[in-house]
Amino acid sequence: MARDSLGEAGRRIFDEAASPGRSLAGLKGPIGIWLYSQGSLPHLKGLHQYLRFDSGISPAVREIAILVVAREMSCQFQWATHEGAALQAGASPTTIEVIKFRRGTESLNEQDAVVIELGRQAFGAHAVSSDIYDRALTLFGATMLVDIVLLMGTAAASSALLTIFDMQLRPGQEPPLPIL
Repeated sequence: MARDSLGEAGRRIFDEAASPGRSLAGLKGPIGIWLYSQGSLPHLKGLHQYLRFDSGISPAVREIAILVVAREMSCQFQWATHEGAALQAGASPTTIEVIKFRRGTESLNEQDAVVIELGRQAFGAHAVSSDIYDRALTLFGATMLVDIVLLMGTAAASSALLTIFDMQLRPGQEPPLPIL
């Protein structure tokens, strides 16, 4: 989308996304697609900002939650964008491998295991067991759990946008997710 075709709010978000270091994927990611829906743009940007940076979700939990959704939705672009961010945020390489290859979570710490199982059940099985819900509620409390689920939901929406609008990996980049 051409910057000049946007309203004032759209131009501001365009400029932020185009600035190096302001967004993981810049205009190539969901923000570039959001620009086509200028009415929703300030709402999406605000929700995104809150859930990712202002809700109190730790950076590692945030990135693990996003990776689980990317894996369950087989979104290569989203995975490629967030795998490095997860490592930088403190997610262990073992946790990332468990998500990537859909391995068991038994060897992980409780927090990582619960976030992974919650995402797998919600976005893979489309149902969450009482056990996982209870463990997540005990670990995070109701407010944080709602925010984590909202974060996963926005990650799923981003994955859908990236898939439907056929957002591709960079030329020559190998797909990071195996077909399982």
